[in-house]
Parts: sequence; structure tokens; C-alpha cells
Amino acid sequence: QVQLVESGGGLVQPGGSQRLSCAASIELNFWFLTMDWYRQAPGKQRELVASIRSSGATTYADSVKGRFTISRENTEKMTYLQMNSLKPEDTAVYYCHTVRNGVNFWGQGTQVTVSS
Repeated sequence: QVQLVESGGGLVQPGGSQRLSCAASIELNFWFLTMDWYRQAPGKQRELVASIRSSGATTYADSVKGRFTISRENTEKMTYLQMNSLKPEDTAVYYCHTVRNGVNFWGQGTQVTVSS
């Protein structure tokens, strides 16, 4: 069983920065999980934003490359999403996600609103 809790969302102006955090509750072996950030904007499908593997390898959606950075701290069982140069189209609910033993686990989501 894995519980994921996101934090760090809020209102930010275009061009600004925000850092999201995801705390994982798992008894063992957080380090081997691939951790993802997804987002879902109103009226749109949920989309994968960024992933980080146990090796530290990262992948990003084209829409956020060069602006967002995913990272992890295995000892603290934390995953982060640093978002820079935010645009209004980044407005969405952001979800932390992982898969363990073939089961998908999601956080409750945190709202990020980019607006002046």
C-alpha cells in the first residue's frame, strides 16, 4: 500500500515559480518506485507531466521541457516538481502517482492556478 500526499499548490502570476511536493507513505523500498506528476485541467484529460525513475532518469512532456524539473529525495520519501516560467495553460490540478505491484496509486491532487 502506498499513500501519496501533495502540497505546494496555489495562485501564481504568469512567469512565476512554484514547487510542488509529494510525500509517500510506504514501509519499504520507496527508492525503487518510478514517481510521476500528472495534471488535469478543466475539461481536459489527465496528462503525464514528468517522471523520475529509481536511477534518477527523468522524462518530461514537451509542453514543460526546460521549465519544470522533477526530483526525489529517497531518504525522506519525497518527490518534487519545480515549476518555473509558469504560463496560464499550466493551470490544473497536479497529482502525484506511482505504480506498485501493478496497482496505481494517486494523491488527492493540488490546485495550481496561473493568473494575473
